[in-house]
Amino acid sequence: MISIQLQIDLRYEIDGAGADFIFNIHAAQTPSQRVSAENLALSQSIPLQMYTSPVTGNRYMQLHAAPGTLNLSYNATIDLTHHFADPSKIAEVAVRNLPPEVIGYIYPSRYCQSDRLIKLANNEFGRFTQGYSRVQGIQEWVKRHVTFTLNSTNTNTSAVDTLIQRVGVCRDFAHLMIALCRALNIPARFATGTDYGADPTLGPSDFQAYVEVFLGDRWYIFDPSGTGIPMGFVRFGTGRDAAEVSFATVFGGVQTHAAVIRAIAIEDSANGMVLPHFCNEALSTDSSTVPPATDFIQCNDQPLLW
Repeated sequence: MISIQLQIDLRYEIDGAGADFIFNIHAAQTPSQRVSAENLALSQSIPLQMYTSPVTGNRYMQLHAAPGTLNLSYNATIDLTHHFADPSKIAEVAVRNLPPEVIGYIYPSRYCQSDRLIKLANNEFGRFTQGYSRVQGIQEWVKRHVTFTLNSTNTNTSAVDTLIQRVGVCRDFAHLMIALCRALNIPARFATGTDYGADPTLGPSDFQAYVEVFLGDRWYIFDPSGTGIPMGFVRFGTGRDAAEVSFATVFGGVQTHAAVIRAIAIEDSANGMVLPHFCNEALSTDSSTVPPATDFIQCNDQPLLW
């Protein structure tokens, strides 16, 4: 088991009549990712609404902030139980055999224009042996052909743009890998969370975008940017691309400050807790279905249940 203590601090300066926010910064609750404790603190005394998607398990927080400063602090303890599998025994799934909830992840989307990459994908990967190894080959291809460069792209950059420009951040690596997988009829989705184990020269700890690919009977984790240790990733949300799982969507005049994020792994061998590390096995924290979840957090020292 991996136990992560997570701290996220966000700061906004709000103009005019205030601003509306939709956040997706609460750790998802799944059978393999258990949120054992969490606390939310806001600098403004304002109401908020929480919603958990019954399909993805994504947890959204909606609020209206008044003019001035809004500080948001979220901390949580998350226990991750990974599924490990032999990569050589993981097969691709024919479209006709995909679970209904997975089918949406084979179509093109706003940032993942897989229909424009079909020829490239078949030329590069069509002769690969189908299965986990082919997806791993796609991941390595993206790593080789794209250079991780901070501040090199923006929120409009798509998979096709990244293919042309050959630079990007984790979000761009993820979009390109997803598009190439879908071009081969392999379901792939965009996942957001926090990084762990990233090289400090790449900057301070930050939000992380990575990829989950449906193979066999579950979603397997891939990190095409190669900037972190996937075993330490805490998931917030999954969607077809970044448009569906932004950690913060803002409506109004707002100045955003850089997020401050800390993710610390707890080692306690006596209780089966180990530090995140690289491994040769295929790694997953999710099967094809997500059970309904109940949101319970501690907010401003008062327990709230939605």
